[in-house]
Amino acid sequence: MASSRLLLLVFLLHLAVSQRFASSSSSSSSSPKVSLALYYETLCPYSANFIVNYLAKIFDDGLISIVDVDLVPYGNARIQNGTISCQHGPYECLLNTVEACAIDAWPDLNQHFSFIYCVESLVLKRKYLEWESCFSETGLGSHAVSECYDNGHGQELELKYAAQTDSLEPPHRYVPWVVVDGQPLYEDYENFEAYICKAYSGESPNACSGLTVVTNQEKESNGHACYAGEMIRPSTVVENDEMKIKMVI
Repeated sequence: MASSRLLLLVFLLHLAVSQRFASSSSSSSSSPKVSLALYYETLCPYSANFIVNYLAKIFDDGLISIVDVDLVPYGNARIQNGTISCQHGPYECLLNTVEACAIDAWPDLNQHFSFIYCVESLVLKRKYLEWESCFSETGLGSHAVSECYDNGHGQELELKYAAQTDSLEPPHRYVPWVVVDGQPLYEDYENFEAYICKAYSGESPNACSGLTVVTNQEKESNGHACYAGEMIRPSTVVENDEMKIKMVI
């Protein structure tokens, strides 16, 4: 009799613990993800550095599970007489459009980020003229991106990103311009993971341990940025006939 009662108590205790754990897990999984928007331009070395050496970390440390990432490849470009003019010249406009097409062609973040990561890695190495190698490097076919670029859809995407960038409040002053849950991080953008952890309402992942935010965000940039309004001559001059997307089989 006593043995049966003990077994019953153990069962009830196990059930209570299981329900509490399930409730906790449900609460955590139902917590809204933190929005992270990155406004950038493809040939800005600081944008490339942030993507390759900072943003990529959230895929490794597990923080991606609580984040919705929005990549906006337009940056400090301007529209003049209906034509988009890019800070680092025409080739940046090409790569901005290519990356916009990649996002559109492969909505899955893991896919389009892997391609963008590859391209921006080449930017850091000053080998961005080899960007088409990223199709074979990632195993993603070139057809959808090539078609998007050639049929003008890429231009439409860039105009959409132009409107999104120009509507920022407060306006962006430089790129990379990192926004977490609607709040720009200013010069502390490299510490973006701490802001994600602070904004998340659920149980913090292990990656959040030891991360802190600065108390004063609105400071001038530490120089690790490409400022709006500056026109910069790219280090590599590319003729127009080289700025065509070749179909990569």
